[in-house]
Amino acid sequence: MKHLPKNQKVFYINLRGRLISNYDEFIKVLFDVEHEARYERIKKFLKPMANVLPESYSGIPIPKDLFLKLFKEKEVEDAFVYIETVLRAFYKNDQNPVLVIDELQVIGDLKIDGFLIYKLFNFFIRLTKELHLAHVFVITSDSLFLERVYTEAMLSGRCRYLMVDDFDKDTTMSFLENYGFSEEEKELAWHYCGGKPVYLVELMRVEDKGEMVAKMLKIRTSQISELLNSLRAYGEEIEFRGELHEVVYDNVVAELSKLKENVACEYGHITPEINYLVRNNIIFVDPLDNTMRSQSRLDLLAIREVIGDADA
Repeated sequence: MKHLPKNQKVFYINLRGRLISNYDEFIKVLFDVEHEARYERIKKFLKPMANVLPESYSGIPIPKDLFLKLFKEKEVEDAFVYIETVLRAFYKNDQNPVLVIDELQVIGDLKIDGFLIYKLFNFFIRLTKELHLAHVFVITSDSLFLERVYTEAMLSGRCRYLMVDDFDKDTTMSFLENYGFSEEEKELAWHYCGGKPVYLVELMRVEDKGEMVAKMLKIRTSQISELLNSLRAYGEEIEFRGELHEVVYDNVVAELSKLKENVACEYGHITPEINYLVRNNIIFVDPLDNTMRSQSRLDLLAIREVIGDADA
């Protein structure tokens, strides 16, 4: 967002870590309430005077009295009308709006006279394809939510999917070289961590890289092993396609076993077992080409150790 042209106004709404179970909580997250002193400086922006606002906002700016009215009315469509009015004001003032919704899966199952997510997507389509008022970016770290969105007919031909993936090998090597890694240390990091930035940063903080990657693999292997042992001993049911389904241990092992010889493999459809593995951050599904793979290189190595023990 920092690199966007100055004539674009960014409205960034981050749902990460927010508990949203009803209309009131959704409205609180959606809007940036303008307190009186601050609002006085920008109260004319709808006429429009959008250039007096900062380059980005954590939510849609709204005067407090109108915010309270939306709370009282409890009509989500009213909130959409207000957002459209704000964005139109910026657009007419040559301040092209960019709306970014981060971790949208948080409201995936929220119902307000029907699933809210469908109303949101219809609203986004109106803003982009019909009115051409704004660019809209929806971000999610939940590949199951992405799979659900991908199958929605309403979005067919109306959106593009962009994967923000780990570094490739060349980028990883260049990144590590900038932080003084030797050739041996770079290869060690790639073998165990792949291009996962969070793991690479962990290695940057220690002197003994070999000891650190061995510790990381041991911890991750133990975590996955404990999860499977618990499933085998006690069983588990998960909500899947609107109903409770049993997660079958043997089927989970069978899914993981597909990664013994391959980095990625195809799946026909999402099963309760695949859902379970994704929910526990072990595998990632890519609905664009119906493939699944481990969440990271470290996860792949841990999976292979655990499956090897299960087969023994």
